[in-house]
Order: sequence, then C-alpha cells, then structure tokens
Amino acid sequence: MKIIDLTIPMHSGMSVYPGDPEVSIELIQTIEKDDWNMRRILINSHDGTHVNAPIHCVPNGKNLDDYPLDSFMGPAKLYKEGLEIDSQFGVIFHETNINRKLADWIIANKPRFVGLSSKFEIDIDIEKEFLVADIMLFERLANTDELPDEFMFYGIPLKIKDGDGSPVRAFAVT
Repeated sequence: MKIIDLTIPMHSGMSVYPGDPEVSIELIQTIEKDDWNMRRILINSHDGTHVNAPIHCVPNGKNLDDYPLDSFMGPAKLYKEGLEIDSQFGVIFHETNINRKLADWIIANKPRFVGLSSKFEIDIDIEKEFLVADIMLFERLANTDELPDEFMFYGIPLKIKDGDGSPVRAFAVT
C-alpha cells in the first residue's frame, strides 16, 4: 500500500483566487510564554486544496451538510484520452485542464467526483455547470504526477455547517 498526499500546504501568503482575502496563519501563543503553541488560522472555504458544494454558486444549492461522508471518497481514475467513466469512479485531471469539450463529456457521464491538478484553474462557468449538475469538484490537487491509472481517493472536508466548500486533506491510496 502506498499513500500519495494530494494536498497543498496551507501557509500565510499562499496563493489565493485573485481578489480573495489572503490566508493568515499566525502563532498567537508559544511554549516559552504560555506553555503551549497555538495558531490562529484565517482562511477562506476555497483556499488551497478544497472541495466545492453547489451552494458556492447555485442559488438554493446543496451545502456540505447535504452529503454523506462517503461522497468525498471513492475509487478514481487518472484522466487519459479515451477514458471510460461512470458514476462508480471519480476522475482526476493531471496533464489536462477541463475545457468545454471535456466538461460536456463529464456532465454526460456523471463521474462520482472530479479533481483538478493545482497546475490549472477551472473556468468559472464550467465550475458552475458541474455544481448545477451535482458533480463533486475538488480543486488544486498537488502531486497528481505521482498517481497511477487507478486508486482510492479521499478528500475529506471540515464539517462546516452550511458550508459552500472546505479545505480538504486529499490523498490517494494505491
């Protein structure tokens, strides 16, 4: 068994979507002064490696609470030209961004979930179409170059009440 970490490290000053507030992770208590270390974390629900819920851009869409935990994990395939998918498998994109043609193919075949490498930023209109179609979308996945053709994917969100999305600790098990 091999575990591949697919998560971008969170840190102050990390890259965020243009116009979004910056991430701030600040040491507010120290062992020397307070007998323990503690950090204050200010992040947006779509910073770093994250999952989107339809309410992110669909009026009255589902939020994170509307999905059982097993929706955020499952068997997955690495996208390659000619790949066949269905609702039993997720599909992760490493070398290819999701263009209009691929988006139409994804919506027609309705995979279990979709994940996109951190090398790419999904088109906002395509993202919205996925969320309208109730296709779970994971963004900014790291280390996708290490993925085999098939694997188990896990992208567990924080339990944010009425969440429109959440940072996840994403990983693959082979």
